[in-house]
Amino acid sequence: MAWFRSLIQVSATARSATKPRISDPFSYTLLSRFSSEPAPIHETPAPSPAPQPPTQYSGLGPTKPGQKPRVVVLGTGWAGCRLMKGLDTNIYDVVCVSPRNHMVFTPLLASTCVGTLEFRSVAEPIGRIQPAISREPGSYFFLSNCVGLDPDKHLVQCETVTDGAEPLKPWKFEISYDKLVIALGAKPTTFGIQGVEEHAIFLREVYHAQEIRRKLLLNLMLSDVPGVSEEEKSRLLHCVVVGGGPTGVEFSGELSDFIQRDVRQRYSHVKNYIHVTLIEANEILSSFDDRLRHYATKQLTKSGVRLVRGIVKDVKAQKIILNDGTEVPYGLLVWSTGVGPSPLVNSLPLPKAPGGRVGVDEWLQVPSVQDVYSIGDCSGFVESTGKPTLPALAQVAERQGKYLANLLNKIGKAGGGRANGAKEYKYEDPFVYKHLGSMATLGRYKALVDLRQSKDGKGLALAGFTSWFIWRSAYLTRVLSWRNRFYVAINWATTFVFGRDITRI
Repeated sequence: MAWFRSLIQVSATARSATKPRISDPFSYTLLSRFSSEPAPIHETPAPSPAPQPPTQYSGLGPTKPGQKPRVVVLGTGWAGCRLMKGLDTNIYDVVCVSPRNHMVFTPLLASTCVGTLEFRSVAEPIGRIQPAISREPGSYFFLSNCVGLDPDKHLVQCETVTDGAEPLKPWKFEISYDKLVIALGAKPTTFGIQGVEEHAIFLREVYHAQEIRRKLLLNLMLSDVPGVSEEEKSRLLHCVVVGGGPTGVEFSGELSDFIQRDVRQRYSHVKNYIHVTLIEANEILSSFDDRLRHYATKQLTKSGVRLVRGIVKDVKAQKIILNDGTEVPYGLLVWSTGVGPSPLVNSLPLPKAPGGRVGVDEWLQVPSVQDVYSIGDCSGFVESTGKPTLPALAQVAERQGKYLANLLNKIGKAGGGRANGAKEYKYEDPFVYKHLGSMATLGRYKALVDLRQSKDGKGLALAGFTSWFIWRSAYLTRVLSWRNRFYVAINWATTFVFGRDITRI
């Protein structure tokens, strides 16, 4: 083994002759903590030059001969996604601009707040709704906000969405369009009440539902901590919902069902403190049949929801103040009082309908400008059409998107897809909306189904378990993809067998 001993000696000699160099002072300082030798003194290096700002992306210029006409869609709500799904991508390139890359199936959003459904079950990626955005060379999705519009030049000004503790400087760019569809949706209405934006949580996006779920479970766990006073427990576990429309009623019903079936079993120490209050200025579910409204009131009261008629005057950090001076302490405040035009919609240089929405004619085209259309909650008929403003409902937006997709496909096949190419196109069948009915779940296997075409019309009105079965069946079939239908069905089955998941992540 003499050769092995010689090899060890040679290796040891080589290691002692070769001393590692550490050029980074910070790294050497860290290593010196584990060494008995003092760290050498290094000169302070010269500051590196400031990084140059990134080159701004110029955007998409006008389409050239031989290229497909470009349809730019602003928004990924019900209207915009149904439009993109129906567009013929053999005729058009599709460019979508939105701060979110998915569509939210809002009728089931309240179920995600309490763990009945997982969040991904109600989110549909844009690439699945319109696959051309992912594979066609002229179709894109930009995670951006629209910040301006120049209808004379057929230009949309955009700014990228950034996120994080140190967000990147947003890029500003422009997109030229041949056809523009404004489907920006609406924002929650606060009626100018001070404190709503700061302290209340809305229920329109997935991150709203996630915030509600985290807040609810956090309050449940905090209330169980030793030393918390009785008064503070009652406040932490008081869930207040403002707004007696379908969203507010459904969330109240889901929350009360969650309390009865899950919280009372798994948080037995505080089960007598948690309660729900629903505040509405008028009657709850005002668009439903009178008999259904009375049934909903009885069912919610039976499940432990306290119904309060009043108007919120002010919102503080831990309490709300009603118009009669009553103070209502809360641990969780959910605001669901309707929607209105967003600041961007108000700033667009376009004709406006009553209420501040983007004005459209019978064919959903914005009058006095070329190649601009508007659908969904952000649009409304101008007064000259003689038509009333349609309600901000998912079925209205979806059917407007379907109608406009068929209309643009016809225009493109007729050779009018280019910018200013539809001036001579003869519009035929206008958009006609026919109400299909309304549904709302109340929790505990109860729901309402109102199939009347109008508030004063006649039609089928059901309540109870049969309505709940119809409600679930209808929405399961309306979920856009088979992937999410499978998720929803599995989540419902899992919740039925094992209960809701109360993990706070």
